[in-house]
Amino acid sequence: MKCGFLPGIVILLVTNILAAPVATAASDFPIRPIHLIVPFSAGGPTDTAARLVSDPLQRQLGQPLILENMPGGSGVPGVESVVAGPNDGYTIVVGGIAPIVLVPAAKKVRYDVGKDLVPLGLIWRNAQALAVRPALGLNSVSAFVDYAKTKPGAVTIGSAGVGTVSHLANEMLQREAGIKLLHIPYHSTSNSLTDLMGGQIDALFGDVVNLKPQIEAGAVKALAVTSAKRSPLLPDVPTMAEAGQPDVEIEVWYGLFAPAATPAPVLEKLKAAVQAAQQDPAYVAALRKYGIEIDGVGSNAFASYIKTESERWSPIVKAAGLTFD
Repeated sequence: MKCGFLPGIVILLVTNILAAPVATAASDFPIRPIHLIVPFSAGGPTDTAARLVSDPLQRQLGQPLILENMPGGSGVPGVESVVAGPNDGYTIVVGGIAPIVLVPAAKKVRYDVGKDLVPLGLIWRNAQALAVRPALGLNSVSAFVDYAKTKPGAVTIGSAGVGTVSHLANEMLQREAGIKLLHIPYHSTSNSLTDLMGGQIDALFGDVVNLKPQIEAGAVKALAVTSAKRSPLLPDVPTMAEAGQPDVEIEVWYGLFAPAATPAPVLEKLKAAVQAAQQDPAYVAALRKYGIEIDGVGSNAFASYIKTESERWSPIVKAAGLTFD
């Protein structure tokens, strides 16, 4: 009996000894700076979102956030690097609609969003606006749809590139309105906007915050915004639902994620810190300058939002035959 009892004691002691450093590390977390991977270029909306949330998040965690831009591949390589990393809570990532929803629906990536990543919280959501060149003389979405039906496949619509949200927005409009447009991909919204103002293309979808100055100047005509509610930046522009296209609801969004293999106590601390940062008054005020309001805060709300987005976008991505190569 003693012979069987002693080995059990030894195993228990060894297990406790091995677990102790992990438990201690989790209880002390964080004790050093945290790296925030931004899988897109500096200066873009993803980078802006990361920098806005970094101040309140640093205050909550009591440690600096070191932002690292890792652009390329629609954000996928940056997300992959974090999933494959040490998974200790000291490296988190900004994930957006492209690497979290759109690309995984079109091709295989080296992570499973549902199994390998834990949503911490939404930090940015920005509507698109459908804008046309004023010379068309169109003042509503229904007028644009009627015009497109008289010229199937001839009305040109720009985007920020194949597979971007602005591209998929026009794919969704075509599907819901029963029209055929001629897609003209550009390298950015600014490039397509220049050609819209110059009359080289007829229409485009673009971020409200980017189009606002040209809309207010009368250089382009906004027909509708793709959010559920009117944008505070363009309060006189109706939503797509108000314009008769309730299913054309599209937003560019970004949120914070941690690897699922991160110790549970560390994940809970990160979730709590992000939720508190989302409710920070200075952060809320900063987002409002971009016309952004985060309705649901916390990890669970973000996870539910991702599920809804995946269910909406997967069939559209597959129907469009996108490859994201």
